[in-house]
Amino acid sequence: MEDIRVIGIRGLPLIRAGDDIAALICDKVTLHDGDILCIASTIWSKARGYTRNLSGITPSERAVRLGRMNGEDPRFVQAVLDASTDIIMEHPFILSEMAFGHIGVRAGVDQSNIDDGMVIFLPPDPMKSAGELHEEIVRVCGRDVGIIITDTCGRSFRRGQTGNAIGWSGMTAIRDFRGDTDLFGHVLKITEEAVVDEIAGFANFVMGESNNGVPAVVFRGCGTWAGHDNLYFRGDEDITKRVLKKEWASG
Repeated sequence: MEDIRVIGIRGLPLIRAGDDIAALICDKVTLHDGDILCIASTIWSKARGYTRNLSGITPSERAVRLGRMNGEDPRFVQAVLDASTDIIMEHPFILSEMAFGHIGVRAGVDQSNIDDGMVIFLPPDPMKSAGELHEEIVRVCGRDVGIIITDTCGRSFRRGQTGNAIGWSGMTAIRDFRGDTDLFGHVLKITEEAVVDEIAGFANFVMGESNNGVPAVVFRGCGTWAGHDNLYFRGDEDITKRVLKKEWASG
């Protein structure tokens, strides 16, 4: 692997519904074949109109109850419930699963970096969104680049948030080392590296979390790897989810 170069894309305007993200990015940076482009999910969602005005949301009885329990606007809570396919925990915050397999606090619904009274949703199908952006970059600037759509998430057992990949295109999510040997000749049996999350985490470091104005980051020189896309645990594989749901239901 060659040295990796990381380029934060500055000077992008505040994104509005209907904006051409690919054209805006290609106007600010010269992309090369093989680059990996990370974008914050918020700018894709705003460009595609995955937003709602709180004034148009009528909270259900459950949303009112959870809003009172967690000290949150019940209209915001209803937006979270609408974006969720499964509620894993209700308190002290809502932890929920979305249709594409991601589990996050408040279903990733956000009120930052958007006009007052509005909420942003995660793209409903981030893998499809990443594929669309990949095609649009090819259309606009003729370059074949990998795409990662990121979201900021907390972690179990550790304080603080990091960037996570919620959609990707042009690469596999997991670099699979199983069957390889280490420096001592031992066969690796369980090592699967979540490369897209590692890249998303560093992209989030470059983007910042407040007013940096860097919603997109280019990685150059990452190379290629072999693996698979089974990033999310499925069904009974997810021990943490199973225990949390059991504990919440019994509590």
